[in-house]
Amino acid sequence: MATLELLGRASEAGPKAGQSGGSSPASGSAAGHARMRADIEGLRAIATFLVLPFHAGLMLFPGGFVGVDVFFVISGFVITGQLVREVERSGRVRLLDFYARRVRRLLPASAVVLGATAFMVWAWVPRIRWETTGGDIVAAALYVVNWRLADRSVDYLAEDVTPSPVQHFWSLSVEEQFYLLWPLLVLAAALVAARYGVRRKVALAVGLTAVALPSLLWAGHQAVAAPERAYFATSVRIWEFAIGAFVALAAARLARIPRALAVGLAWLGLAMILWSGRTYSTDMTWPGYAALVPTLGAGLLIGAGVAAGRGGPVWFLGRKPMLVIGYLTYSLYLWHWPLLIVAREHFGGIPVWVGLLIVVFSALPAWLTWKFVETPFRSSPVVTKHRRVAFGLGANATLVGAAAGLTLIVALSHSFGPGSAVTAAVTPVGGTTGALGAAALGDDPTRSSAGAVGTSWPQAIVPDPVLAPKDVPGLYRAGCQQQPDSADPVSCSYGNKDAGTTIAVVGDSKAAQWVPAFEQLVTKHDWHVITYNKSACQFVDTDTPLDGGVYTTCREWTRNVIAKLTGPDRPDVVVTAGQQDDAVTGVADDGSLEESQPVMQAALAATWRQVADAGVKVIVLADTPQTGRDIYPCVAERPKDPGECAYERANGVAASGAPVQRAAASEAKVPFIDLVDWICPRAECAPVIGGVLVYRQGSHITKTYIESLAPRLEQELAALGVT
Repeated sequence: MATLELLGRASEAGPKAGQSGGSSPASGSAAGHARMRADIEGLRAIATFLVLPFHAGLMLFPGGFVGVDVFFVISGFVITGQLVREVERSGRVRLLDFYARRVRRLLPASAVVLGATAFMVWAWVPRIRWETTGGDIVAAALYVVNWRLADRSVDYLAEDVTPSPVQHFWSLSVEEQFYLLWPLLVLAAALVAARYGVRRKVALAVGLTAVALPSLLWAGHQAVAAPERAYFATSVRIWEFAIGAFVALAAARLARIPRALAVGLAWLGLAMILWSGRTYSTDMTWPGYAALVPTLGAGLLIGAGVAAGRGGPVWFLGRKPMLVIGYLTYSLYLWHWPLLIVAREHFGGIPVWVGLLIVVFSALPAWLTWKFVETPFRSSPVVTKHRRVAFGLGANATLVGAAAGLTLIVALSHSFGPGSAVTAAVTPVGGTTGALGAAALGDDPTRSSAGAVGTSWPQAIVPDPVLAPKDVPGLYRAGCQQQPDSADPVSCSYGNKDAGTTIAVVGDSKAAQWVPAFEQLVTKHDWHVITYNKSACQFVDTDTPLDGGVYTTCREWTRNVIAKLTGPDRPDVVVTAGQQDDAVTGVADDGSLEESQPVMQAALAATWRQVADAGVKVIVLADTPQTGRDIYPCVAERPKDPGECAYERANGVAASGAPVQRAAASEAKVPFIDLVDWICPRAECAPVIGGVLVYRQGSHITKTYIESLAPRLEQELAALGVT
């Protein structure tokens, strides 16, 4: 969303807001149009109409996200026009003045919204979200949240993180980074032009091309190779700003085209924007080459508006209702998203009509912010005439936003009870006196009261449910689980490398979750444990899906690992586990597991048999039951009703990979270990056993509970001759 030249200004030299544009540009004008362009305010309104209902869940325009791209084009046009006019007027770019204008126009309102968002999260959002949201608010205040979100998008341990109340600041961050760098490009072009006697516009056009073309090509590549991260990256958005910049450079020439042609081009540009908003969807990789349609459409509409006068869409885009929305665009964008997300978090979801009401309601705080924050700080003589005051204002606004986020994090730390630390002592609940976790179940878990759901929680739960996402194997911090984009095996090593028995733990994160148990056991046995794990990748030599495509690196990784497991340095034992909840690629395109399970079973058996035939003992660990939802938020927010957080064992086992794994192990004639009785002993699965929280994200087991299962795993391995 653009954060540019609000309240109807398209240039510093433009007349008062409300004056209609459309006249021919002044002769020799750098951008071709120094006067206020009312139709650009209307274009902002169009982009707003695309984005806000889309965020509310209304799919009238399922590609409403293209409105953000339109704003980037507007930014490129407006800012480039201002900078070039300044160069032609004075021969230089006053960088400090430029940055001071950005500060006083943008930062005060964002600080108000960030502070209000922190309060709303503290008051109405579950505390499990406070730390992440607090960090997001700090990053938003510093205008780097787009990179934080990009990193999170490829973080396997952040798979259950819900949309942040300040996630919309990603586009504001991209804009701020553009504002920081773009004047330097214009200044460099001016210096080159002066040094070599080249026309300024020619030098700038060459510079723009040198920046924009690689950005476009990189966007096309990254939209396929790493779409989640690419969406938030500034580098793949630069070309969108450049489209607007090219229009600004060409404005003087565009003013000479026939009016009828200009009107037709304006209609075409508007149609391209609306068509992409109507036909595009979130299933597309973005921003790839498909983003050319709405961005070029925006460029056409802006460029044609120079010569179209009041004809065609330029006329209605400049009407007062469109202008009002255009003026409020920045504040509307700031307010609508946190209000939507806080409502969804507080109520556990909201219908579309409620979302639309919230979007409409956001106009009230948006107007108040525009009236009492944006306008005073933007037009105050003290602020406008003194750069130091403006920069001081910006520094304070940044501190306010960052402090709001830090306050939320501190509030979380003060909310922890006695069970917050993973090593905290707990009061046992049934079973063996003083036992922790699975040990509380005794030797017959199905008869132990510790496995019952119960009517209340223990006095302390380890880990605190808020900290559950952090209770993970240390191999993640060590970088020992391979990411989806690479097929190279990476590993961690535990115990004595010269030990008598080498055990390899192989598979996806459902295999990696067992590593803490092996870490405990290597201290008791003459074992050397190595790990081969890859995110969302079962150890199986067949094509599996990921994000709607073929997970090619998974199969490559599997084959690379097989080479290590069957090579000269092969281990004595392979323990493998995994989660099978996707259809095999090419077998069931509708995502149905029924058709693909026989294929998966055969592929698993063949993979395991290949390793076993090399003289390696292969042992299969059953997949842990699928809960169907995240358990730890329920435990954190329902302190008096454990039954609400339980799930049915039969459903959980059936939805897991255990049935297919059991059949595949039988087919491959390799042993199968199933510890489900120590994870869910009853027909209804308790989320807390022996004072320990069983699950973290999805169907992954907490590190603490896995460690409590180490003695049971040890017994099962010993029965198979692994001692």
